Amino acid sequence: MVQDKDLQSIQEVRDALRIAKEAQLEFKHYNQKQVDKIVAAMADAGYAAAEKLARMAHEETGFGNVKDKIIKNQFGTRNVYESIRELATVGVIGIEKNGKVLKIAEPMGVVAALIPSTNPTSTVMFKSIIALKCRNAIVASPHPRAVKCTAEALNILREAAESAGAPRGLMHSLSIPTLEGTEELMRHKLTAVILATGSNPMVKAAYSAGKPAYGVGSGNVPAFIERTADVSKAVKDIITGTTFDYGTLCSSEQAMIVDRPLREKAIAEAKKAGAYFVDGDDKKKLEAAVIKSGKINPEIVGKPAEWIANYAGIKVPPSTSVLIAECTEVGRQEPLSMEKLSPVLAFYTVDGWLEGCHKCIDLLNFGGVGHTMVIHSNDKEIIMKFALEKPAFRILVNTVSSVGAVGYTTALNPSLTLGVGTWGGSIISENVTARHLMNVKTLAFETTPLNSGNTVNDFGLRNSPADAKPGGFMKEIEERLTARAGNPPSVFTPVTPKSDQQPPKDTSFGAGISESEIQKIIREFNG
Repeated sequence: MVQDKDLQSIQEVRDALRIAKEAQLEFKHYNQKQVDKIVAAMADAGYAAAEKLARMAHEETGFGNVKDKIIKNQFGTRNVYESIRELATVGVIGIEKNGKVLKIAEPMGVVAALIPSTNPTSTVMFKSIIALKCRNAIVASPHPRAVKCTAEALNILREAAESAGAPRGLMHSLSIPTLEGTEELMRHKLTAVILATGSNPMVKAAYSAGKPAYGVGSGNVPAFIERTADVSKAVKDIITGTTFDYGTLCSSEQAMIVDRPLREKAIAEAKKAGAYFVDGDDKKKLEAAVIKSGKINPEIVGKPAEWIANYAGIKVPPSTSVLIAECTEVGRQEPLSMEKLSPVLAFYTVDGWLEGCHKCIDLLNFGGVGHTMVIHSNDKEIIMKFALEKPAFRILVNTVSSVGAVGYTTALNPSLTLGVGTWGGSIISENVTARHLMNVKTLAFETTPLNSGNTVNDFGLRNSPADAKPGGFMKEIEERLTARAGNPPSVFTPVTPKSDQQPPKDTSFGAGISESEIQKIIREFNG
């Protein structure tokens, strides 16, 4: 007798979590050198398979295009890896207050990764790399529309990780994803943290699962062209952003807001770049095709502009890159003012930066609060006004929003999970990366004694600094760690004092741990 699909899915989740946790309990004892070798191998393997996986994702989901998906796969592996390559995630990772406080990294455990259909292969590789960098395991729940390509991407990284020395069973992608299975994954006692990327209902479910979670909300990204901007570059950037992988990134531009003195030139530049402006009945047809019952029509997500036009019954030139409709309002009465996840833009004309400011706020509040906006301007004061007053946590300047927000054309942390902060219902307001997937514990020495005494502590040293022999405590710790770890090479870069500064003085146990003494500990822990 064949079991019901929901029961099969729940059982698969339980088995995957059990195996993953067993492997993670072994992996947590790996040193930094071993971890970094594994993560580097994963990134290299994913990068090499970027084209193959892009084709698989496009064929299985029907979203986007192969060319841009290759870039996303390369970004989700190589760029992400380079950004965390030097990040310390094992043992002592920080020294504060002149050695009075030490920060020590600990893994979280098993990461439950919810994977969207719009960016399946790039997202699962990105999440796998940042999870293992912190000595976690990962169980991925793919979108039902992207099961095969998600599994293949994870398997490629898993094989590379195991070949580089990772324990077997650290990485899993569910083959029977159901709502019941995903709920079991999020709520199970072996799940330590949830990484949710996808629809708003899914993110809300992640936050209600009773587990620590990082969720991302929708983006309704406004792009404002202020009168001091390079209008030609600005328009090209906006159209590039909204057409990249046919709008499947949540950071893609959704509306072009133009300062009135630049209106005609902006329209001319847009048409030059392949934009087709719809109005009258064609605008109504486009609204009906893109938005159904107040939501994005999934049929048009990630489709090229010409396909959407044909679907809507609008005749456009074959070279059309983006469909643009002039709008005046923001809200349900103006359907195209919401997020569209396709190469379709709302177009607004405003008088001055202040009106542009209010229009951006309205658009963000209508489905994109906390996410991203972009301003094209050469007026630093206006740029700062936007940075200080807009309800978005990524304010981009003179760049392509879709790929700038994820860190491809900017210096932001490379990430495919973008936090929207409490404004958007998330606990995080920045780009999620590896440092968000490790616990940090603290070793703190006394700085303000309440009592004095001569009792002997566990290290055979008296608590009074005067009674402690210089180096006695550290020497014993060094001997113990050397015997246990075999004295692996250090990956810690010692602090080099400036020429006009004296090297820090060694201090005894009672006064904290000096910089030079810390090097000995780190050498043992961070192989």
